[in-house]
Amino acid sequence: MKDIAKDPHRQYNEIQPDTTVGDLVVRHPLLRPYLEQLGLDYCCGGKKSLLEAAHQAGQNWPTVMAVLQRALELEPEGNVGTNWNTAPLIRLADHIVAKHHAFTKEQLPRLDGLLSKVQNAHGAQQGEMLGHLRRVYGALRAELEAHLIKEEQILFPAIKGIDAFMSGIGDRPVFHCGSIFSPIRQMEYEHDSAGKALAELRQITDNFRLPADACPTFEALYDGLKDLEADLHEHIHLENNIFFPRSVGREEEMNNKDR
Repeated sequence: MKDIAKDPHRQYNEIQPDTTVGDLVVRHPLLRPYLEQLGLDYCCGGKKSLLEAAHQAGQNWPTVMAVLQRALELEPEGNVGTNWNTAPLIRLADHIVAKHHAFTKEQLPRLDGLLSKVQNAHGAQQGEMLGHLRRVYGALRAELEAHLIKEEQILFPAIKGIDAFMSGIGDRPVFHCGSIFSPIRQMEYEHDSAGKALAELRQITDNFRLPADACPTFEALYDGLKDLEADLHEHIHLENNIFFPRSVGREEEMNNKDR
């Protein structure tokens, strides 16, 4: 562990009210669970300052600052995983697809099946809540499944083509849409929509609090929804705060190369 006594201002320099949530998580991925506990949105809301995010979460700034400073003190020294802010874009794209896309594709139909079983078993007692949950979850599933296809078949190959060309291992790519900027903005818009749906799922379920008559399938459903939420938060963070900004910069480098 880093000796904080030798660097007493380190944690204070890191936690500033005008630091964006996304930038902080890019530098310190291990802060994600602390931000989750505080209710600060680091994925869709990654461009907001820590102070703004704290206010929106109903948290006072001194509390947020103290929690994050303490978390930095506990952060181990050295590399704790892949630094996606410097890894090749091709590698990051493959990581997102292999880990997050694969997880989402696996969980969406599984959770749909669990929800159907819960509705059949508990419809009499929890019918209104479960019906609302079904509508929001069904819309989220449809949106995510279409979203993943667009990323895997259109946007990600375009970004990987840029990175390959700039790395000297591929031809200069040609895009029918002219630039990756517009599809990236569309993906970010869809991320915002997914984030709102996740928040609505929490509201509908009272933060996934099980009813008194909940069966093991009900518990599995709520656990699965929480796991899906956590994975999507990390997934969207990687894209919004690292992959997309770096990709736009890489395309700019490519365009400047011809001037």
